Amino acid sequence: MNTSDIQLLVIAAGGVLLLVTLIVSRSRIHPLLALIVTSVAVGLLAGMPMEKVIKSIESGAGGTLGVVGLVVALGAMLGKILAETGVTEGIAETIIRKTPIRLLPWAMSGVAFVIGIPMFFEVGLVVLLPMVFSVAKKLEEASSIKGSAYVYVGVPVIAALASMHGMVPPHPGPLTAIASLNTNIGATMLYGFVAAIPAIVLGGPIYGNFITTRLAIKPDGALVKQFSGSGDDGSATRTWRPGLGLSVLITLVPALLMLLNAILELVLPKATAMAGVAAFVGEPVIAMLIGVLFAASMLVYGRSGDAEKLRTTLSASLKPVANVLMIIAGGGAFQHVLTDAKVGDAIVHLSQQFSFSPLVLGWLISMLLSVSTGSATVGIVGASGLLAPLATTGPVNTPLLALAIGCGSLFFNYANHAGFWLVKESFGMTMGEATKTISVVQSIVSVVGLAMVLLMNLLPPLV
Repeated sequence: MNTSDIQLLVIAAGGVLLLVTLIVSRSRIHPLLALIVTSVAVGLLAGMPMEKVIKSIESGAGGTLGVVGLVVALGAMLGKILAETGVTEGIAETIIRKTPIRLLPWAMSGVAFVIGIPMFFEVGLVVLLPMVFSVAKKLEEASSIKGSAYVYVGVPVIAALASMHGMVPPHPGPLTAIASLNTNIGATMLYGFVAAIPAIVLGGPIYGNFITTRLAIKPDGALVKQFSGSGDDGSATRTWRPGLGLSVLITLVPALLMLLNAILELVLPKATAMAGVAAFVGEPVIAMLIGVLFAASMLVYGRSGDAEKLRTTLSASLKPVANVLMIIAGGGAFQHVLTDAKVGDAIVHLSQQFSFSPLVLGWLISMLLSVSTGSATVGIVGASGLLAPLATTGPVNTPLLALAIGCGSLFFNYANHAGFWLVKESFGMTMGEATKTISVVQSIVSVVGLAMVLLMNLLPPLV
């Protein structure tokens, strides 16, 4: 390391502190504004020409949205179609009807696991709340368990949705890390599924069973009635709903296409025509596009449904993700400025002085940024940008690095996270009760995910 490296690291550290201060201070500056301001400050202090700072910000924001933005938007559309046509409701009802009470948390984890593949954490939770409240109300009326039935049913759902959101593409966090590190999406997805299973088990059914008897949570009665009543959401007037097999197939189409590509990458030469087709349909944007079109065709167009209503529904689905997309763009700008300022090179030089594990370092940076800023996206983008040079200069398993960064972003979801308030208000929790549920659950998922990353790193890499 030289003086220039030290100066760049100080500037980068100061930039992170500035970013955190802008977001969590009394001014409560929006993350997009904070990211752009920080990007400008870091670029100028690092000695970049003003015109290069502007171009770096524009290139970073546009490039990140080009890779991630379309997938996020298409995922929101797919989730909305599944909810509106009763697919998620049908999957849930079928599993619950055939599940004993003692296995219900495991069934709930399974339902959320499937639903969580194409959906954001918040969207998946909103979609599953009617099922959660309906099942919990029945358990409560039958006095089937001790403690809070809503915790017994809800914690496994939170654990599964959080795990999928942070570990498995096509969610924006993993996709952002994959794009920044320029790594293999198929391998990252396979690793993510493997890591998510024990994280869901420990953070969901096992921890849920432990905490259920220690809490007396009961949501607002009007909210329970709204979610568990019949007909208010239009489900009672729905004349047709797809069967379980078709519902699962429609839900999993994008993931199946990506997995197919991942498998064929391992067994076929890249020069073959089949490998080329698989790579095309397995790309996140194409896979999600096919998933949306397949769902719309099977559930609406193929049954002479209301096309105008579908278009209105899809338009409405994009509004909740607009904020996420803009934060992703700002994060991409920050990451690009850090790269252009050669901060990554300084980190490489620093890492050569110590025996740091890039996997642990990625988890730590992402965790600290996420906890301090209240944005998992900021944590992922910041950590990915800082560690991107390691992906090209050292013997690092980059799919596992992307997974480690995603896991770190999940740690201790607290009051500066939107998901914390969604859980707290939906279930009628106090701050302490919300901390014991969503904050602890996501911390368990995060730590278990890191442990799985380190274990899988002992095995030969997939790519």
